Amino acid sequence: MPLLTIIWHSRTGAARSMAEAAYCGAGADARLVPAGEVTSDMMLDSSGYMFVCPENLGAMTGAMKEMFDRCYYPLLGQVEGRPFATAISAGSDGTGALAQLERIVTGWRLKRVADPVIVNLDAQTPEAILAEKNVPDDKLVTCQELGAALAEGLRLGIF
Repeated sequence: MPLLTIIWHSRTGAARSMAEAAYCGAGADARLVPAGEVTSDMMLDSSGYMFVCPENLGAMTGAMKEMFDRCYYPLLGQVEGRPFATAISAGSDGTGALAQLERIVTGWRLKRVADPVIVNLDAQTPEAILAEKNVPDDKLVTCQELGAALAEGLRLGIF
């Protein structure tokens, strides 16, 4: 059973890069799964979660929301107390996606175990918003460290 499942969605590469960095840090006890492939059974088979997505139009992407829509009721009452962390790529502040995600996982009664990571890429024009993104190396290191810390906390039974 994987201890950590890293669930991600990306349109322009930033959130994918962030999720891959977290997965690299987490090591062998983690799995990296695109949001569209996540099942309730996968989530039940995990000890903790990391959700990685971009903020689009002030909210998490539709693919990430759809994953929550599919899995929410089948998991209700079955994942309470499990730890989670988040990483969000944003063109500005990322707080809309974070707030939406927080509202959803509050219903599952998941336990946040790390401060949210929000990477502001300052994409404000249509061209910049639609362009492939390159996440700065220091931000990828932050994601890698978050994945490592979350996985190690799960391995040690801290969370």
